[in-house]
Amino acid sequence: MRYLNLGILAHVDAGKTSLTERLLHAAGVIDEIGSVDRGTTRTDSLELERRRGITIKAAVTAFPLGATSVNLVDTPGHPDFIAEVERTLGVLDGVVLVVSAVESVQAQTRVLMRAIRRLGLPTVVFVNKADRRGADPARVLADVSAKLTPAAFPLGKIVDAGTRAARFVSDVPELRRLGLWSQLAADSRRGAVHPVYFGSAITGAGVPELMAGIEQLLPRAAGDDGSAKAAAGRVFKVERGLAGERIAYVRMFAGALKTRDRLPSGRVTGISVLSAADGAPVPADVVSAGQIGVVRGLTRVRIGDRLGMRGAAEEEAATYFAPPTLETVVEPRDQADRGAMFSALTQLSEQDPLIGLRYDKARGETSLSLYGEVQKEVIQTTLAEEYGVTVDFRETTPICVERVLGVGEGLDVIKIGDNPFLATVGLRIAPAPVGAGVSFGLEIELGSLIPAFLTAMEETVRATLGSGLHGWQVPDAVVTLTRSGYWARQSHSHGTFDKSMSSTAGDFRALTPLVLMEALAKAGTEVCEPMHRFRLEVPSALLGTVLPTLATFRAVPGSTTVAGETAVLEGTVPAARVHALGQRIPGMTAGEGVLESAFDHFAPVSGGEVPARARWDANPLDRKEYLMRVQRGV
Repeated sequence: MRYLNLGILAHVDAGKTSLTERLLHAAGVIDEIGSVDRGTTRTDSLELERRRGITIKAAVTAFPLGATSVNLVDTPGHPDFIAEVERTLGVLDGVVLVVSAVESVQAQTRVLMRAIRRLGLPTVVFVNKADRRGADPARVLADVSAKLTPAAFPLGKIVDAGTRAARFVSDVPELRRLGLWSQLAADSRRGAVHPVYFGSAITGAGVPELMAGIEQLLPRAAGDDGSAKAAAGRVFKVERGLAGERIAYVRMFAGALKTRDRLPSGRVTGISVLSAADGAPVPADVVSAGQIGVVRGLTRVRIGDRLGMRGAAEEEAATYFAPPTLETVVEPRDQADRGAMFSALTQLSEQDPLIGLRYDKARGETSLSLYGEVQKEVIQTTLAEEYGVTVDFRETTPICVERVLGVGEGLDVIKIGDNPFLATVGLRIAPAPVGAGVSFGLEIELGSLIPAFLTAMEETVRATLGSGLHGWQVPDAVVTLTRSGYWARQSHSHGTFDKSMSSTAGDFRALTPLVLMEALAKAGTEVCEPMHRFRLEVPSALLGTVLPTLATFRAVPGSTTVAGETAVLEGTVPAARVHALGQRIPGMTAGEGVLESAFDHFAPVSGGEVPARARWDANPLDRKEYLMRVQRGV
């Protein structure tokens, strides 16, 4: 058996879930096509998804396609739930990218395609809603070529576009007659060409041709019995069962995972694999390469874990989209629910690690990272309906970062001054290029320090830079160990270890934050806020009204294009103002304005008070308080 792990990706409302339903129906998996509006689709199984008519969680089903079993992953289209898409991209063999024939290429479509091309994922484009009034396939094809990929290759055309009679006329027979099909298929399977189909998920137009394209133009994952290679898989989704147990969705890349196998995250007690016959999980003793398995018993499993590989489970480091740029403090309406709220949020953070659950013990505050207001509303509803906890959120604020401005050094020597730790640490910090991350280097003689002490310092450096001078993360910096010293292990005459005479890794962990923040204070930092790149389409007659309004939201147009009655403005706007700007646009454009935005970069905060974030650790910027708290074990 050969497998294809296929992702369906799109901007919200492009018809992604409707296409999933049509594919399942055409393959004979379901007898009746579900409706997003009526909440009867197979993959939008959550009650909240059915009510809102949007996909919130990635869902997996399966269908047969010739001699191939297709595991189909339906992903959210709303940008607030981009983390769900992120987790699935690394386990896919190919993608169907859905674009609306009416709205054409939208902001999220471009974000998705950039990630697809970065990964080299073989992709087929399906231009949906060709039956809708206003459908313009020719314009959409031009947009796909200009804004998504120059390698777009149309495989036919739509006749009677914009009507219920719209139908797809395929060019594949002609390509075969000319002997071009086999080369096109080979180029498509390696991601060099992106074939484009047109049709309608509602009427079914173009769907048979699309299915043939999926079968012939996307690569397969070869299966095996697990005997040839060591097991290797990746967890891309974690759910909670009825009894609260963790359920992991695992894509296997090699070998096999079997019931009763022991892993760092637990012992496998049950496995299910997706049945191509009806798309549902069925019990199995093994999940093999190419398959997606639903695995139980892994009590410590986390999203991103690699399973069955040598060594401890490790986090998947690759990221394809920007992290959340907003955060909010969440409070239970009934203070007696504080513990239940935190427990519930902990479970939700297991399913979505990027919500960034953060607890400030000193203030008793719990904060979350967010992509947008819709995600906040979904979390609030989920807490109320699934956990019985009613909460309120404070105002959403941007998550800033701090950039190192100069070079600074810090030093603490054993038993000199008020240093109570048996460690000498000297550190220098300097700026690093954006995106470089934090590096830790040595100027001391290699071998002059016990490896455990070096590890303790490096780990502590990275953790400490989670809060800079103003409380924001310092994501990029070059940190160098310039001096070190310790007291060798010593014992009393009767042979017992004496902590008061011997350095430990704990000494270095405790001292490093003080030295690092001293160096950072000398170097200085600049707070930078997240900026979105926006595209605003408005009637050209309203330009004189729109431009001054944009200024009130600190939006800066970079270019303005006027074509007839339509004007398009592109520029940047602070992430903190995007939601409010989006609410304002319909009123000032009589409902004709269309705003698209996506995270672009961080920029220095200009004007006004520099935003600060409360620290949640023992504050190493206040030496007296820090020493008191650390020495007392607070």
